[in-house]
Amino acid sequence: MATPGAVEAKGTGGGTDKMAALKEIYKQLKAEVLEDHAAEIADHESAIQWIDRMVDYNVLGGKCNRLLSVIDTYKILKGVDVLSQEETFLACTLGWCIEWLHAHFLVLDDIMDNSQTRRGQPCWFSVPQVGLIAINDAIILRNHVLRILRRHFKGKPYYADIIDLFNEAEFKVVSGELLDLIITHEGRKDLTRYNETIYRHIAQYKTAYYSFYIPVACALLLASENIDNFGDVKNILIEIGIYFQVQDDYLDCFGDPVFIGKIGTDIEEYKCSWLVVQALKHADVNQTSILFENYGKSDPACVAKVKDLYKELNLELVFREYERELYIKLIANIKAQPNKAVQTLLKSFLHKIYKREK
Repeated sequence: MATPGAVEAKGTGGGTDKMAALKEIYKQLKAEVLEDHAAEIADHESAIQWIDRMVDYNVLGGKCNRLLSVIDTYKILKGVDVLSQEETFLACTLGWCIEWLHAHFLVLDDIMDNSQTRRGQPCWFSVPQVGLIAINDAIILRNHVLRILRRHFKGKPYYADIIDLFNEAEFKVVSGELLDLIITHEGRKDLTRYNETIYRHIAQYKTAYYSFYIPVACALLLASENIDNFGDVKNILIEIGIYFQVQDDYLDCFGDPVFIGKIGTDIEEYKCSWLVVQALKHADVNQTSILFENYGKSDPACVAKVKDLYKELNLELVFREYERELYIKLIANIKAQPNKAVQTLLKSFLHKIYKREK
């Protein structure tokens, strides 16, 4: 459980040096879980090499927003620009655990959605010779989180709280995934099943809780805070997380696949996306008929008709107005927080994603 001496705390300053330092901690964590595997399957080097490649392929390649959020939040809570070496390692390790958990979800989500690309490369299950082995790989990634947490946090006063936090995050995400899948199945029979209430529930459970609240909760626990005292902060972060999912849905249709790193498939997959919910809300009888006839079909002509309808309904403007009004509301709620450090961290979360394009 020793903190590595190779990574200096100053490496968390900014830019390339910062990411290089974080990658060094990632390499140590990966080496440790590979050692755990080697202890069980030492005679099967090919299996160890598979896991090595699989972890790199799925954990790396993203923007690492969850990882960076833990570190940045911890700095804000402590009121410092530079963390000590031990603080850097612990915050970074928790951040990487969230990224590992995120990778676990993405591998499974891509299989269920039959997605083609992720982060600008083929989805893991579609890589030659991988296929449905990816299901087991996703389970391995989830188990890595528990092993990393046990190795570096067992004995800490907040260890049980950290475990509870990650377990609760997984429970909410799989509940949201089930709701998404069930509602999609029902939507194929009756598209009017899609509405804003259902959409918010799916977005809250699948995205907002673990991508926005969990990084802050981890930092709060590191700072020896009682997370039960931060209910308002949790609610604001979840609202920001729902906004993030709305942005994702918007970019799935209107974003450039080369720029955002994936090909949008929400229309083909009959997803209860923010755009289709808004289309149902604003469409007249004829437009609703077009939506019913073409939504959820893989035929490029049908997809084009849905996108044309979105443009006809001016959903790009509807999105921009939603974004503007939500920003005003969130800033007001953030300013109402009595703790200035909390205000700062909430504003930093909001401004990282406000008007993002990928």
